[in-house]
Order: sequence, then C-alpha cells, then structure tokens
Amino acid sequence: MRKKTGSRGLVVLMAGAVLLFVGCANHADFVELRDHLSTVSKSQEQDQKRLDALQRRLESLERVKDIESARSKLDPKFDELSARIQRLEGRLAKPDETLGIPVVPKAESAPGEPVRPSKPQKPASSADVPTMMSGVPTITPTSAFNLAYNDYLNGKYELAVAGFQRFVKDFPGTSLTPNAYYWLGESSYQQKDYVRAMQSFEYLSAEYPGNEKVPAALFKSGLAAGETGDLAKSKKNLKRVIEEFPTSEEAKLAKNKLAEIR
Repeated sequence: MRKKTGSRGLVVLMAGAVLLFVGCANHADFVELRDHLSTVSKSQEQDQKRLDALQRRLESLERVKDIESARSKLDPKFDELSARIQRLEGRLAKPDETLGIPVVPKAESAPGEPVRPSKPQKPASSADVPTMMSGVPTITPTSAFNLAYNDYLNGKYELAVAGFQRFVKDFPGTSLTPNAYYWLGESSYQQKDYVRAMQSFEYLSAEYPGNEKVPAALFKSGLAAGETGDLAKSKKNLKRVIEEFPTSEEAKLAKNKLAEIR
C-alpha cells in the first residue's frame, strides 16, 4: 500500500514538472514572438519611410522634367523674337539699304569730252524691288505681308502692327498694300487702340475705294467709332456700308448694329 502511494506521488510530481516546463516554454516563445513582431514592425516603418522619400524624389524629378519640357518649347519662340528684333534693328540702322536700290557711281567724262545729260531712268517700283536687309536674306512683299499676317493670326498684335506699318512704308504700291492697311486696322482694333484702327480703315476707304476690303473697313470703322463714344460717326460709317454696299455681308451686320445703337 505504501509503495502504491509513493508511486502515485512520484507520477504527480513528474506531471507537475512537465506542466511547469511546458508553461515556461510557452511563455518564452511568446516573448520571442513579441520581440520578433516588434522588430518586423520597426523594419516596415523604416521601409515605408524610405518608400516615401523615394516617392518625393520621383515627384521632384517629374517637376524638373516638366520645367525642362516647357523651357524647350519656349526657347524657339525666344529665338524667333530675337531674330526679328535683330532684323528690325538692322533695317532701322541702315534705312538706305532697306530700299534695295544699288548705288551707281557717277560716271566721269573723259578730259575734253563734253558732258552729256544722262537719260532719265524709270523709277523702281516697290513691287519690283525686294527689301534688302543687312545680314539677312532678301524679303519680298509677299513674305513681309505673310510674316505680319501670321503674327496677327497667332495673337501677337503688337508685332503685327509693327509688321504692317513697315510693310506699307516699304511697299506702298503693291497689290497687297490695301490689305496691309486693313489688317493694320484690325491689329490696332484687337489692341483696343480704336483711334489708330479708325485711321487705318478710313485711309483704306479713301485711297482704295474700289478695293474689296472697303465694306469691311467701313463697318469696322463704325464699330471703332462706337467704342470711342462717337456715336454720330459710328452711325455715319455704318450707313455708308448699307448705302454703298447694300448686297454685302457687312451691310447686314451694319443694319443689326444700327438697330442696337438706336
């Protein structure tokens, strides 16, 4: 009986020892797992910080790329503007050369030979003589007109005004001259310089009465006068459009505008 009781006590003691060992082992694993999770969490935070830094750097590089792309688009425009300014400065600095008229040296008569009057030469037409500019290729009336007209189409009204003013000065007798006066007026009108716009439109109407641009010039002159507050002049020009060009598109527009003014 004592042997059985002693055996049972030993078994219970061993079982207790086993349970105690298992409990200690589980606690140690838990502590190790917790430390491992803490290490992993810190590593993830560091990785996230590095990822955020890389993302910010990438965004900065993209902004630099956008700036360089915008600059590459603007550089040609600056170069074009600089070239035009240089051409204009060259033409203004040497006005005699811009006319493209070669200088003919005066012929000297031989000793004892009577001086004969030279035969009058036909004046050179502006349409026949292209403008010559120092250091740049020859420019024809058509090229000069298109240059200014392209500035107008691109909304560069200040350049267009300068270009058309130079055109009517350099090429006063070409078939494009009336059109140049009209688009000079349109360019000034777009700049809200209504007085100069009226001057260009009225000059065209007076000097080139048979030109196809006259109806439009009279109509726009009427609008420009209205913008300055001169309603009497505005009505006068609009009525001229209706009376002198009754079948034109501008006559219809003039009727509508007169109805608004009244």
